Amino acid sequence: MTPIREKWNGTMSNRERFNNQMNYKPVDRCFNMEFGYWDENFSQWKMFIENGIKNNEQADQFFNFDKIDCIFGDLWMNPCFETKILERRGDKNLILNYEGLYAEVPADGHDTIPHYIGSSIETPDDWKKVKAERFRPEVVRKVDIEALKAKHLPDRDYPLGVHCGSMIGKIRDMLTFEGLCYAIYDYPEMIEDMVETSCILVENFLDQILPHFDFDYASGWEDICFKNGPIVSPEFFKNVVMPRYKRINKKLKAHGIDLWYTDCDGDIRPLLPYFLEGGINCMFPYEVNGCCHPAELIKEYGKDLKIMGGIDKIQLIAGKDAIKAYLESVAPLVEAGGYIPFCDHRCPPDVTEENYLYYLDLKKEMFGL
Repeated sequence: MTPIREKWNGTMSNRERFNNQMNYKPVDRCFNMEFGYWDENFSQWKMFIENGIKNNEQADQFFNFDKIDCIFGDLWMNPCFETKILERRGDKNLILNYEGLYAEVPADGHDTIPHYIGSSIETPDDWKKVKAERFRPEVVRKVDIEALKAKHLPDRDYPLGVHCGSMIGKIRDMLTFEGLCYAIYDYPEMIEDMVETSCILVENFLDQILPHFDFDYASGWEDICFKNGPIVSPEFFKNVVMPRYKRINKKLKAHGIDLWYTDCDGDIRPLLPYFLEGGINCMFPYEVNGCCHPAELIKEYGKDLKIMGGIDKIQLIAGKDAIKAYLESVAPLVEAGGYIPFCDHRCPPDVTEENYLYYLDLKKEMFGL
């Protein structure tokens, strides 16, 4: 595969640049990365089709972005449920998915958000059974340290992260939005045990891997907000979720990891003080329309908060003038540090190829060497 763009010139390694930029130190230029693309982009964008680009990993190489990597562990259900079709309902199939959710999906297989009907876990007895079968810390969760060492050498020139999973977002997935909302009030002890179980699995993984690598950051996934705010109360988040973050953060800090981002869409503002107190100090990919312009939060929290992302995808759709205006609005953030600009989630196919390439070129012109 021949890249469509030359790599941005630079005098620092990707690793040096990333660490300096996220820690308000001088850099040669901005770290150049993107979060990826919808599946439809790979079948609709001509440049992807003609060059055989079929996934985000290939796209990163195609655009010659700066390399960044992360080590993931076995931090959730194991074994998963067997996915199977239960019945046909007109143009939809009723399935049981890998997380034990009952869902309606298009029978023709096109990609869309499923319509979730229910969960295999509704009561504490259900959770007790699933926990015993699928959440045992000792089952097939040993990290192959030597294989990872062979892949990520000590003299690597790219930033490497360690994934810290999810304390409540994956529970939302497993119970459904509605199921979690009810269970927090109907079965609070069950929910707290789920959060505790999630934390233990992450801690076991970190205990295995942290002594063997010099990580540059930690990552997480906590998709529990939407445009009107969080789907759990701030009080619940503060009392149940945040203490587990603090336990994980203690381990990260002991191994020199000071940057911890989590992927949480929507309006994070009601929960942000507790993310920060728990140790998560960076938001990723920071959706603008579900929250606000990144400059507003950085103005409020200063260097306590860092952001990766925050380029409004709606402006990428709107056209060149809108793209230029938006990049100019984040230029002071890039210059100050603690911020890396890229599309505020997977780039949708509504963004034309022409607009996207203009965006990449303008980003290089404004933030390159």
